[in-house]
Amino acid sequence: MLCEKCAGETEGVTCTHCGKEVARLGPYCYLCGNELTDHTDQPEESDFSSRILCSDESCIGVIDEKGFCKECGKPYIPDSH
Repeated sequence: MLCEKCAGETEGVTCTHCGKEVARLGPYCYLCGNELTDHTDQPEESDFSSRILCSDESCIGVIDEKGFCKECGKPYIPDSH
């Protein structure tokens, strides 16, 4: 799926709430606000030394394996501190 903002390739997903196909730009559907990721079946991280903190200094989240903050949904920007 092509990103509507940058026209780059991104993962597409169908929102379970509104039923629309959207680009996964973060943890929430940008059309209806529903959470796209189900966190109930994901194991907790136990190795804290390998975590990458969100590049937004006002956020307390960590970066997921796709490069997005699990808390605010913003993409990780290296060397932003």
